[in-house]
Amino acid sequence: MNAPAPQASIIALPETLFAVPGMRCAGCISKLEGGLSQVPGIVAARVNFTSKRVAISHLPETTIPEIQRVIAALGFESQPLGDDLAGFTDESSRELLKAMAVAGFAMMNIMLLSVSVWSGASGGTRDLFHWLSALIALPTVAYSGRPFFRSALNALKNRRTNMDVPISIGVVLTTALSLFETFVGGAHAYFDGAVMLLFFLLTGRWLDSVMRDRARDGVSALLKHKAAGALVLADDGTSGWANADALKPGMVMLVAAGERLAADGVVIKGRSQFDLSLLTGESAPVMVAEGDSVHAGTLNVDAPVEIRITAVGAATALADIARLMEDAGQTKSAYVRIADRAARFYAPAVHTLALLSFAGWMVAGAGWHQSLLIAVAVLIITCPCALGLAVPAAQIVTAGALMKKGILVKDGSALERLAEVDRALLDKTGTLTLGRPELTNASVLDAATKPVALALARASRHPLSQALRRALEAEGVAAADLSDVREIAGLGVEADWQGKSVRLVRPDKTNGGGDVGATLAVALKVGVASTTLLTFEDGLRPGAEATIAGLKRLGIESSIASGDRAEAVLPVARALGLMAQTGMHPQDKLDTIERLAAAGHKVLMIGDGLNDGPALAAGHASLAPASASDAGQNAADAVFMGDSLAPVAIAIRAARATQRIVRQNFALAIGYNVVAVPMAIMGMVTPLIAALAMSGSSIIVVANALRLKAAAK
Repeated sequence: MNAPAPQASIIALPETLFAVPGMRCAGCISKLEGGLSQVPGIVAARVNFTSKRVAISHLPETTIPEIQRVIAALGFESQPLGDDLAGFTDESSRELLKAMAVAGFAMMNIMLLSVSVWSGASGGTRDLFHWLSALIALPTVAYSGRPFFRSALNALKNRRTNMDVPISIGVVLTTALSLFETFVGGAHAYFDGAVMLLFFLLTGRWLDSVMRDRARDGVSALLKHKAAGALVLADDGTSGWANADALKPGMVMLVAAGERLAADGVVIKGRSQFDLSLLTGESAPVMVAEGDSVHAGTLNVDAPVEIRITAVGAATALADIARLMEDAGQTKSAYVRIADRAARFYAPAVHTLALLSFAGWMVAGAGWHQSLLIAVAVLIITCPCALGLAVPAAQIVTAGALMKKGILVKDGSALERLAEVDRALLDKTGTLTLGRPELTNASVLDAATKPVALALARASRHPLSQALRRALEAEGVAAADLSDVREIAGLGVEADWQGKSVRLVRPDKTNGGGDVGATLAVALKVGVASTTLLTFEDGLRPGAEATIAGLKRLGIESSIASGDRAEAVLPVARALGLMAQTGMHPQDKLDTIERLAAAGHKVLMIGDGLNDGPALAAGHASLAPASASDAGQNAADAVFMGDSLAPVAIAIRAARATQRIVRQNFALAIGYNVVAVPMAIMGMVTPLIAALAMSGSSIIVVANALRLKAAAK
């Protein structure tokens, strides 16, 4: 009796989710996880930077307010969340976009005024332009600088620092000195530099926020495939509708043909075909009967069944896939924004140099005004705008070039990761193949049986029936007039026609099918003696063979990872000369990617189905066709249009070209600072020249990036 006690306490250990919107960088992750793990009563803390959440395992006596106070002591605001995977909506993207738009508009107007001053305007005209610049810049800095100022003040209040502290100091000091110059009628003001710095940093922060929003959208899209509720059978034999959140294990759901399941369960009455592609990727519906398990989100294709509920809500297999996708996405969200990297490493050094320059010139006998002007020149000329543009400029140009080729890249870091891949995993159905079965032997049908076949095909929603319907309607066939049409669960459709029994059924040895192996086929039976086997083929995507060969030339080894049966995958694997893993569940694909990553590979995942969502999120980089499910498209880094598979190789070549330009841009930006900073410290550069040099370095970086317009060939 004593042994179970410790086990019970472990199982009962509560875990609470907290939303922490103030997380900005990888340093915040370590600060939170490290700080929380040192607190008595907290057993473990795990940060998900993508969703800005912290999962905290703690002792039962540790209360939520106590944990919130600990998080606050680390310098972060927090709020507790429920168990809903999509329970927290971050509004920061919209706020950052507004701040960025205001800074961009103000920057352009201040630059126009500054051009006149740089061109020689003096006296009252110059003072007027400075005042106009101040009127634009002061409210802009106050509004657009809020994300940085709030973060910096919160950090300083808790006696810590972060990357927003030096950014805020630089913006405030430059703005204050510019305002002083305006008051005393000085020759130079630097409002343009302060607002420009805000604009570029806000752009990087907004792009990062959008990436996290898209990662959460993928989870939300996946959860939408669960039905809103179910018709539940009561103990007295009556039935009534119940919302999904009211369902409980043990209840019996009445699921009609064409309905999706709202919970996991076991079939207790009836048999039907279920579309399980959500979990397995298998393109053809699978027969389930009494005693078989079924899962939330799957589709009952052709007959009513009764299902006893075994799991609801967060305990369903669908929710497990959503959690896998969200957790897998965490690996890629650890990338720090390039603008933040620049500010993180450059800003402290810049302000130190500026302070030393001020002190040095004061010691040398220069007045405070001259010393401060030199210090400001150092601040401006070393502004990391060119370095911050080194990556985004190249990525934006490449993304535009790829878009013209029908490849939609979601965020810039995807290009960085695409350039690094050395291993590719491809799903079969809908990825290597088109996912649209086509009739291959229409000639076996004569003019008399085609109308019968069309009428039967129209009565079923089976994928092969729909393929037969499309093929015959394209020929202009008119459907026959059938009577007593009925669909038999797991077998097919049958009806009466001119006194004969006609059937469109699954082929087997009893109806002329023989051993069809991996072939997609149906049997058309007219009367007793006439049986016609109709075969279908899910064709390879155009350019599949050339793309696999192209990936090999790029040094990328490819293989198939499919949820389909081995006999369905084998023809495709042979045609493309690829190794294949079959019958894989979402967790299996995830495990394969993790195993390859542990061996040092950078895995590119290419898939289309809901079951590919976690693997797409876990891959070092991922691509999905436009025909993919919503969750698949949201989980992927890029989506390619059209039927051809050629965009996969095009995207990788463009990504590698982008990385070459990025390295050149870094060299240009760093080289500029190596030359310009010593000149500014020695007092050889005025603030005007510093501003021009800073802008010039940015222009050079952008011009170099424009060479990537031809990258998507």
